[in-house]
Amino acid sequence: MNIDYEVREGIAHVRFNRPEKLNALTLAMYDQLAHAFARANEDPEVRVVLLTGAGDRAFCVGADLTESIPALAEGRFDISEWDGAHIKQPGFYKPVVAAINGLCMGGGFEIMLAADIRVAADTAVFALPEATLGIVPAGGTLVRLTRQIPYAYAMELMMTAERFSARRLADMGLLNRVVPAAELARAALAYAEGIARKGRVALSVIKEAASTLGHLSLQDAFAREAQLGQRAFTCDEAKAGLRRFLAR
Repeated sequence: MNIDYEVREGIAHVRFNRPEKLNALTLAMYDQLAHAFARANEDPEVRVVLLTGAGDRAFCVGADLTESIPALAEGRFDISEWDGAHIKQPGFYKPVVAAINGLCMGGGFEIMLAADIRVAADTAVFALPEATLGIVPAGGTLVRLTRQIPYAYAMELMMTAERFSARRLADMGLLNRVVPAAELARAALAYAEGIARKGRVALSVIKEAASTLGHLSLQDAFAREAQLGQRAFTCDEAKAGLRRFLAR
């Protein structure tokens, strides 16, 4: 197995573990990653997912150019088969924190875009190199990127296929924090631990709202917001939280 999975104290630790190949994703790894996300989503004990890569050279450089990309180009399978690994499927509303160490390119960059909180080492390097190969970043990027940052930045990343520093990506608005490499694991874990202490239903509702309301008209979005808000306000966690507040 090249995708590690372990649950500790409400946090599902998911790790790309092929450091000798810069954590490049084989076909089997795409399946394993999809399974890991599905497993975390279905486990009531998991409150947050913490995603990172083994070693200090790479978070993930995307699909293995010797296997995955040729198989896709030859039409041996459809790119939608990678939806689970890229968290494209509906109904995944658990928070994901990404700790980005080293190279984050292609499919690795695309998987990062599915994370809610992104912490990067100051030595991390980012790129969407697909256009240089005559292909496109269709693992969620064509949809997500222009929704997450201004259009001009998104086009610069996708069309130039150049490498960008962590500081530059933070300036674009794609990263939450940039920290010294030695502090990355601790900083990302702190985010995950803090989120894990929050209300499970509240976190799910926040993510569902952020993921699903943007395409609706204002009136329909407000109506759906009220429905989601009611779910959170009436759950047992909210009632317990209110009792603790009043007791103070």
